[in-house]
Amino acid sequence: MQGATASEDLSPRMEFQAQTPEASLDDTTALKKTPLHALHLSLGARMVPFAGYEMPVQYPAGVMREHIQTRTSAGVFDVSHMGQVVIKAKSGKYEDAALALESLVPVDILGLAEGRQRYGFFTDDNGGILDDLMITHLDDHLFVVVNAACKDADLAHLQKHIGDTCDIILLDRALIALQGPRAVEVLAELWADVAAMKFMDVRHCRLHDVSCLVSRSGYSGEDGFEISIPTDKAEDVAKRLLEHPDVQPIGLGARDSLRLEAGLCLYGNDIDTTTTPVEAALEWGMQKARKTGGARAGGFSGADRILAELEKGAARRRVGLKPEGKAPVRGHSKLFADPEGKSEIGEVTSGGFGPSVEHPVAMGYVKLAQAAVGTQVYAEVRGKYLPVTVSALPFITPSYKR
Repeated sequence: MQGATASEDLSPRMEFQAQTPEASLDDTTALKKTPLHALHLSLGARMVPFAGYEMPVQYPAGVMREHIQTRTSAGVFDVSHMGQVVIKAKSGKYEDAALALESLVPVDILGLAEGRQRYGFFTDDNGGILDDLMITHLDDHLFVVVNAACKDADLAHLQKHIGDTCDIILLDRALIALQGPRAVEVLAELWADVAAMKFMDVRHCRLHDVSCLVSRSGYSGEDGFEISIPTDKAEDVAKRLLEHPDVQPIGLGARDSLRLEAGLCLYGNDIDTTTTPVEAALEWGMQKARKTGGARAGGFSGADRILAELEKGAARRRVGLKPEGKAPVRGHSKLFADPEGKSEIGEVTSGGFGPSVEHPVAMGYVKLAQAAVGTQVYAEVRGKYLPVTVSALPFITPSYKR
């Protein structure tokens, strides 16, 4: 990439190591392995602990090149560590499953059309975010994808609150993401009908003679797909995709820098139980039916606080941040209203170098008074207070097919 180097200061270093309490970087004995583990090793991946799994952080090409590969062509990501869950009402009716899940998420599930997917989040009694997730209406049931680090807690949460009326089933399947502007052409060689899918469509299909579930979605800011595959067939499908000259394997390092440029939250960094959907600027994930005055307003955990913040605003706000110069501002850096560091106003939650935009990018929370785009604030870095400008999110223009 023009204008960037592979130096440590400019590299899009991962911000998610804190999500791996199960093992240290040099202790992989307790880590789980995805169905593609052997493939990662054969491709020369550097493996690290992440959310209880041994996962590829990068391949020999390196994080920078993997990032640009995804933005300009296509890349394959292993996301099999995430949880794939079926929620089916014991009555057999989709409406009953939808209403049950609506008690746990501030999202319109009842109005979700069959074969469509929607972003959502579990909230707690105080309005905090327990996890963010993808929710799909499939036939008479719901198909939900949850974060790996929250998988066990999410299953317990579902079982506790709606287990009496719904069957909660954790599927044993692999999950890969094919992302980038060439993704549709690549996948169309295995299934021509994929070209007709729109953003957030979900379809059953056969890829390389394997029964798969494909969604036109992802977490890179690019057009692309997420593919749920039977575990024993995952390596066959992944290899078939990687045989294409426009496709390369992509690790967690580039996944992190891609989602950061796209202004997408990482659970445990940018959102958690201390942040509400309104503070996190995720109001777009709540449909009119669940808001004040809607057909099914409220009725979810933390509704009183969340609906009040929708009406009156929250005291702080997640914003984009553009540091001056080439040095990134990392997560946990404190933010101040003044260059002397006297008036603390927030904190950076994710930060690194944006290879596509060729400058540092970050996200964080600031007090509402400093949340307007163009506001200059200051980040504390090694005892100095560096100027940072509040910026609109995302930093890149997403290429989703609407």
